[in-house]
Amino acid sequence: MEELLLFMMSFVLIFVLYQIFIILPAKKRVKSGNNKKELLEVKYLENIYKIDLKKIKYEQLIQICALVSSFDISLAVTFVCMVDRLLLELLVGFLSVIILIVVSYHLVYLFYKKKGMIKNGKHK
Repeated sequence: MEELLLFMMSFVLIFVLYQIFIILPAKKRVKSGNNKKELLEVKYLENIYKIDLKKIKYEQLIQICALVSSFDISLAVTFVCMVDRLLLELLVGFLSVIILIVVSYHLVYLFYKKKGMIKNGKHK
C-alpha cells in the first residue's frame, strides 16, 4: 500500500513539475514560431519511429510525452524504493528507466500508428 501511495504522489509531483518547467516553455516556443528546440522525446519519436509531426497536434503530443515520462519516472522511483542496497538501487533504477522508456514510447508509436500518423516507410 505504501508503494502505491509513493507512486501516486511522485507521479503527481513529477507531472506538475514537468508541466511547469518543460511543457509550458515548449508551448510558448511553438506559439512564437521558434521550433528549433523540440523536446527530446519528440525528436526520439520522430527519428526512431517516423512520427509525422505534420499530422499530429503538437500540443497533444507533448502532453502525451509528459504523461508517459512522468509515469516512467514514478514507476522507476517506486522500484528503487523497494530495494535496500545502494548498488542494487542504482542497477534497478538504471535498468528500469531504460526499459520503461523503450517500452512506453513504443506504445506511443503504436498509438499513433493505429491512427495513421506515421510517415511512409518502416521505422529503424
